[in-house]
Amino acid sequence: ANPTPTPTPTPTPAAAPPAAARPKRVSHRGRTAGAKVSSNQQEGKVEEFEPFMLLPRGPPPLKEFLDIWDVDVLKRPQDINKQAHHTHLYSSDFLIVRRAQEFQIKITFDRPYKPAEDKFAVEFVIGPSPQYSKGTYIPVFPTEERQSVWRGRIVETSDNVITMGITTSPECIVGKYMIYVSVVTPYGIRRTRREPKSDIYILFNPWSPADPVFLDDEEEREECIMNELGIIYHGTYDDVSERAWNYGQFEFGVLDACLFIMDKADMPLSNRGDVIKVTRVASAMLNSRDDDGVLVGNWSGDYTYGVPPTSWTGSVEILLDYAGSRGTPVCYAQCWVYAAVFNTFLRCLGIPGRVVTNFFSAHDNDGNLKMDIILDENGKLDRNRTKDSIWNYHCWNECFMARSDLPPGFGGWQVVDATPQETSDGMFRCGPASVAAVKHGQICYPFDAPFVFAEVNSDVIFYRRQKDGTLEAVKVNQTHVGRMVLTKAVLHDGRRDITDHYKFPEGSPEERRVLEKAEEFGCQREKASVPQGDVEVEIPNLDVRVGDNFDVTLQFKNNSDQRRSADVYITGTVVYYTGVPSAEVLFKTPKVKLDPLQSKDEKVLVRGEDYMHKLVEQANIHFIATGKIKETGQIITAMKVISMHNPKLIVKVTGSPRVSEEMYVSVEFTNPFKFSLENVDLRMEGPGIMPFKRKQYSIIAPGTSITWIETFSPRRAGSTKLIASLDCAALRQVYGETELTIQQ
Repeated sequence: ANPTPTPTPTPTPAAAPPAAARPKRVSHRGRTAGAKVSSNQQEGKVEEFEPFMLLPRGPPPLKEFLDIWDVDVLKRPQDINKQAHHTHLYSSDFLIVRRAQEFQIKITFDRPYKPAEDKFAVEFVIGPSPQYSKGTYIPVFPTEERQSVWRGRIVETSDNVITMGITTSPECIVGKYMIYVSVVTPYGIRRTRREPKSDIYILFNPWSPADPVFLDDEEEREECIMNELGIIYHGTYDDVSERAWNYGQFEFGVLDACLFIMDKADMPLSNRGDVIKVTRVASAMLNSRDDDGVLVGNWSGDYTYGVPPTSWTGSVEILLDYAGSRGTPVCYAQCWVYAAVFNTFLRCLGIPGRVVTNFFSAHDNDGNLKMDIILDENGKLDRNRTKDSIWNYHCWNECFMARSDLPPGFGGWQVVDATPQETSDGMFRCGPASVAAVKHGQICYPFDAPFVFAEVNSDVIFYRRQKDGTLEAVKVNQTHVGRMVLTKAVLHDGRRDITDHYKFPEGSPEERRVLEKAEEFGCQREKASVPQGDVEVEIPNLDVRVGDNFDVTLQFKNNSDQRRSADVYITGTVVYYTGVPSAEVLFKTPKVKLDPLQSKDEKVLVRGEDYMHKLVEQANIHFIATGKIKETGQIITAMKVISMHNPKLIVKVTGSPRVSEEMYVSVEFTNPFKFSLENVDLRMEGPGIMPFKRKQYSIIAPGTSITWIETFSPRRAGSTKLIASLDCAALRQVYGETELTIQQ
């Protein structure tokens, strides 16, 4: 009890409630025999001498037994290991190899090795409590008679030096191992001292047929493992925009950051050889919901406390920030940032990965195959009751693996998605879902296939709402959602349409069978058959620059031999790329009269000053035309997303393109608007040639130009790109890039 009452201060209205104190971490005692083995950072203690018996005075001088003078793991980029294992591009001072493929190490003894009497082993240790049965301690022996799960052989012997070939198993743990060489003496085992410089990273191996991630196509491997540059598609399906991205999976520190993500997820080491578990954990860990993962999602348009998602040009800065802060989530991301950083994670660890974009992606709130649009009885859109949103585009990842947990035929490309949309087994994650299972409607197979199926196969249904609240389906559009799925072409900058990987041609008998199959597994669809009307309306695509006035055309076509007249409602709404409405910029109600079999265009003017100050970052306006034919009561509908085009940055490079020579790059931009741009953020980077740089301008007045010049010295030869972005509150998604080839 407190005897002297303290006067309570009057609370200030802005005071936030104190955060609830977290309970203290409870130790594992009594629950498990040891702490959970889920860290690749912690090291277990390995004794330099392990006696076989009581040696009260310590071991005798072990003169006549083999002594190890030097262990060379042949880790230089030009050495045989990194070349044969395709890891020569990693900027790392350590040996990096891929599993299920032989690598070599050289051991120097104090005298020539005698196979008959000398017994030695190379030991690999990972994590805090190494154990052979868990795959965290693996001895490798040089003789045929004695082999463990990893094979060893002596490749050559010369004087005191032997070269040993070691082949890891195709399911071994992926991560960073410590290496020791041990010799058996009658008194005990003597070992080399702990030498951090000879640690070895072991990764997945898409080049080895024994590894579940094996991809039997050299060009595809070159693109989906070795390419550090990517293109991410956005915009709308009939007006696709693209932006370059620096995945940077070989940059210094990125591999450690990827392993740190698995440590942060508290993922047991023994699961880290299983590519299905690794990708599923990563899909949860790349978003910060429920596990303090890598990226915080923000679609609101207010990015005061972080970097706007449209501003990033690559993954390296994000991953290094996260690992450098020991796991503080990085602000902010939207779907393509999640997909791009996830792609870096996959390629860095050796899992073939690519970013795909689905145009008109259904994000349905109630898990059926219906996107509902509600109209009132005159055919006017009811904004308040229309809740489902169709994303103009959504980016996710595909990774390539065998699925031993599914029946044959469902391996290959799998969808994984780190954008937090729905929970799966209680966490925000999605996948891996087999693309083949999605295509064939076999959505019973794990993980999350029904969600992906709905993203590409939902129907858009227009309902008319009577006065008593009942809904009647008046129009069903089965082709709008999942209109096109794109990914970057192999080894060149073109695009590849992979819609046919996800679904059969619209309207084909196979497609109908697939949808019936999906219904058997519990997907609901709208069964109402709506009679075909005799008047059609369409809105053609437009090419519009931000700020311009433009005409939206409604193309009417009367297919009947009688006159028709309609009251038409056309609304234009600024939408986020997620399809969520922000502000209405146009509402017109033209009356249209059509003669028999007549086609007629009705134009509606949209003025720049009406929409300019209401635009949100990706400058999309969603037009919906609906109406009711007076004579027949038929409802007509048309939808179109117009994606405005932003000005571009001009990126130019001067100087001689050689390794280590100084070069200059300039980024130019002219403000084309009638208003000033304030607090403008410019970013630029280029894989292998230029680390990330940024510059800020407080104001760019109307009609004025800026030029930003930086110097850089390329680190390595080959063809690459410099990527730049400009970002401010009034103008987002302004990009520029230039390609260059660096000579040796």
